[in-house]
Parts: sequence; C-alpha cells; structure tokens
Amino acid sequence: MDDHGRGSDPRPAGGPAAPSGPLDEAEPRPLPYEGVWRFTADAVDASVPQARHAVRDLLRRQGVPVPDDLAQALLLIVSELVTNAVRHAAVLSPTLEVEIAVGAEWVRVAVEDSHPYRPTALEADHARTGGRGLLLVRELTREAGGVCDVEHTASGGKVVWAALPLKPVPLP
Repeated sequence: MDDHGRGSDPRPAGGPAAPSGPLDEAEPRPLPYEGVWRFTADAVDASVPQARHAVRDLLRRQGVPVPDDLAQALLLIVSELVTNAVRHAAVLSPTLEVEIAVGAEWVRVAVEDSHPYRPTALEADHARTGGRGLLLVRELTREAGGVCDVEHTASGGKVVWAALPLKPVPLP
C-alpha cells in the first residue's frame, strides 16, 4: 500500500500528489497516522472480508485514534461499498480500488470501479432481502456526523466514498 499525505481534505484523492520535499517549518507536520493508502482487489465475493480486514489492520498498524463504535461503522461501510462494487459493477469492472485516507480529524474510505452507472440509495422495502446497502452507508455516515457521495472518475467509472470524523459528534 502506498502512503501519500493528503492534509485535511476528506474528498477522494485526485489531482497532483502532495509535494515530496521537506516541509516548510511554518507548516504543521502531519500526524504519524495521516496518509492515503490504496489497494486493488478482484471484483469477487472474497474481496469483501479481505478489504474489511485490510482496513481494520491498517487503522491499527497506523495507530489511528478511532473509537470502537466508529471503527465498527467504518468497517461495515467498507463491506457495503465493496459488496456493491462486486455485485453491481463486476461485469464491467473486474477489479476495484479501495482507498483509505486519514487526516488529523477524519477518516475516509472510497471504492472505485470502472462501471459508469451511479448507484442510488434505495428506500427501505421490507419485502426485499437486499438493495439497502447504500441506504445503510448513508445512515451510518450521517449518524457519525460524516458525509458520503458518489463521483464520476475521469476514466468513466465512479468512486463511492464516505468520510467520518475521528471524534464523536454529539447527538442533537
């Protein structure tokens, strides 16, 4: 996995990479756990638990100060996003990219595939056994005080992402 520092912007990586030279002494230095990591996975069912475990292990290894309840929500979001890519995009996207970005105050996960269609969060239909993954992602993200979105990529695919604050947000 590559580490590319990203500052405090929780949106998906894109554009020029962060400068690799020495930091200006006037600029604050990144915290030890800040950075961006990407990995590629096959668009198969086995990638769902592999992605979840990779994200969990990365957060632990980097020492990201994420509370247990937030970590569980984040891992569920990873599972749902990878599952959606496997189930709905694999026909046009045999691989997917998982990105984990951590800033001083947030953590973001993103799943990118080559399928051009933008997914929608379906309303709950209690007669169906599936189709509520993005609705769940949206609700988990909202409850944590975060944001999520879907964006088209320059290559014609899409990236679905969720960014959550590392510190709990007080409930109203």
